Amino acid sequence: MLVVYNGKSVLYQAPVMDRSTPAFFTDRVYGELWVGPRPSLEWTQALLGVETRPLEELDKLSGKARVVRGHDPRVEGLFETDEEADAELTQFLSELRLVKDEHEVAQLQDAVDATVKGFEDVVRQLDRAKETSERWVEGVFGLRARVEGNDVGYGSICAAGAHACTLHWTDNDGPVRDGDLALLDMGVENHELYTADVTRTLPISGTFSPRQRQVYDLVFQAQEAGIAACRAGADFLDPHRAAMQVLAHGLVELGVLEDAEAALAEDQQLYRRYTLHGVSHMLGNDVHDCAHARSEVYRKGPLQPGYVLTVEPGLYFQPDDLTVPEDLRGIGVRIEDDIVVTDGDPINLSAALPRDADGVEAWMAGLLP
Repeated sequence: MLVVYNGKSVLYQAPVMDRSTPAFFTDRVYGELWVGPRPSLEWTQALLGVETRPLEELDKLSGKARVVRGHDPRVEGLFETDEEADAELTQFLSELRLVKDEHEVAQLQDAVDATVKGFEDVVRQLDRAKETSERWVEGVFGLRARVEGNDVGYGSICAAGAHACTLHWTDNDGPVRDGDLALLDMGVENHELYTADVTRTLPISGTFSPRQRQVYDLVFQAQEAGIAACRAGADFLDPHRAAMQVLAHGLVELGVLEDAEAALAEDQQLYRRYTLHGVSHMLGNDVHDCAHARSEVYRKGPLQPGYVLTVEPGLYFQPDDLTVPEDLRGIGVRIEDDIVVTDGDPINLSAALPRDADGVEAWMAGLLP
């Protein structure tokens, strides 16, 4: 627990509970017999450069304070708190995280690089996934996440066939079949706990069908427009608006909508039946970072250099949706990359994974057994 007061910071940490202490044998939460060796207070203080004291000394604290709620009821009970003041603290901390410095961007790049390796692992083992289920994909990627980083940053979405139309499909227990697409939304959380968030939609056979490619190309074009809109000073929602313009007009070409401009009208938004979600969210220590920032600073505010956000348009044609042509039903496509806003052109941290249909097919051809 970090306590900041009068300009001074103190970190309270459970002390070492080795064989010299009875707690080694009796404390199932911190005793080293139960949970393994813990870093010493001295080690943590040297690592972080913050004064570190034993956790039990927290009980000496009292008085008025702002507390980040929802983590430890014991700590919340130590202080006189005010719900509104506590909410302001949580909001302030979220807003501090909006701009990433060079070290943080490097950590996100590290997480993305490990994620790219995980996607490569998955393609190499698609034959085993065909013999089993989507769980093989989840397990293969999870192995890379644990070896290269701390863990997965969120529950992997490994959605083959019509499962791709379920936005947060995490059961990952369906069949993996040639002729279908596999929507894979996965990210490694690295050792400093920064999280990648990348999606690719892959043809399981290695080749898109003509209709699948038509949908994929449309989503790719929408993503290109969204990434191009990630400019300092632009509105946070500009990438979303740019992508939706492309998707709405493309849905007319696919035979799904009759009039793109009518569908885009604020009081209609008919395209949303097939796009389902916004195009961007902030990325950092959380996969949806800075979630408590004020709307006028985040979702209704301008993009700033150092912001890192996803750009992830998608199209989802439900298998039972009679408003779409039959040969589109059950197709779901999303492409997602992690983008750094700069003073100039945006930087795509996940550019090492091909995004265009030809590039995806060529990349898979070099990896498939």
